[in-house]
Amino acid sequence: MSADLQIVGIALACSAAVALSGVPLLRRHRARPLWTTALVLCVVPVVAVAAGVVGTARAMFLSDHDLRVVLIVVAVSALVAALSAVRLGRPVVRATGSLTRAADTLGDLSYQPAGDVPSEELAALARTLDATHVRLVEARDRERALEASRRELVAWISHDLRTPLAGIRATAEALADGMAVDAATTERYHRQMLADAERLTGMVDDLFELARLQAGALHLTLEKVSLDDIVSDAVAAVGPIARAKRVTVTGSTEDAVYVDADTAQVSRVLTNLLVNAIRHTPQDGTVEVRVARGGGTGQGDGTLPSGDAQAIVAVADRCGGIPAEDLPRVFDLGFRGETARTPGDGSDHPHQPRVRSGIGLAIVRGIVEAHGGDVTVHNQHGGCRFVIALPAA
Repeated sequence: MSADLQIVGIALACSAAVALSGVPLLRRHRARPLWTTALVLCVVPVVAVAAGVVGTARAMFLSDHDLRVVLIVVAVSALVAALSAVRLGRPVVRATGSLTRAADTLGDLSYQPAGDVPSEELAALARTLDATHVRLVEARDRERALEASRRELVAWISHDLRTPLAGIRATAEALADGMAVDAATTERYHRQMLADAERLTGMVDDLFELARLQAGALHLTLEKVSLDDIVSDAVAAVGPIARAKRVTVTGSTEDAVYVDADTAQVSRVLTNLLVNAIRHTPQDGTVEVRVARGGGTGQGDGTLPSGDAQAIVAVADRCGGIPAEDLPRVFDLGFRGETARTPGDGSDHPHQPRVRSGIGLAIVRGIVEAHGGDVTVHNQHGGCRFVIALPAA
């Protein structure tokens, strides 16, 4: 038994000496390519085994011939084992190189997936890189879309602000120059200045509301309210605009539909949609508002979205329809699918709220989503239909 322990000790000492030498080798190759580290990891264990065999054979006092045979066998076996280990490790090295190239091109058009890899860990890393690439591309697209929307918004707001400011300045200069020679003209100038000032106030209010929505700072005061009552109030609020445009606004409801909502905010949503519909409906046209639970009538195909837990409001106009390529962007911040129109083109009433393209519909979507609902738009015969779906109480 003591002889066996002696052999174990000799083999352990020889193998451990070689194996421990791999530690400084790995540290020295830490900053070098992976294949050098793989080579060390393959060769050192094989040499450690060979050292243990050789050391034990020499200690056994074999004949020169037997010792030479053992050494030859060990050398050939160690060489074959080392070459096999290096060869078998090449797929891992190639896979890591592919993963490195994939990581270097994350989010770029030149990104190439790593493909097949020889281990589950590397496959998981490859899947993570692919998912990260998709998220980066989506984030980049969103950032570009937001930046484009911001540029459009700044351009259109600058245009819309310039118009009432120019009107106020021109009216003030006319008053200062004494062009108002009678009380009626002076009163008309004052009314015009007041209307332009209210238009500016509305724009600032919209921008402030939009900033609150984007910052997540909109605080809702929820209460159980009748959606039909909110619609009735909104229809009454836009009455002066509709009469000035000679547009008829009609409303209908299937039964009492209740929602847990902030009455003021939902009223703002409906008012914005109604004003938008009136503006884009020709004179003597009709704007229809329908309230129902999910599964009622309303869309162009005769049905509203299904779902008993939904309260639906549909606003249909006679605008002639929205181009198909513009439908996905209708609610985007700053988007306008047509040439600019001067605010106060005759469809505005000076004492009623106004909807500015590029802001109003973005506010509508923000408020509806803050209530846990959804708003969509669809083309129908002769116009389009905005559909709001809110959780029913």
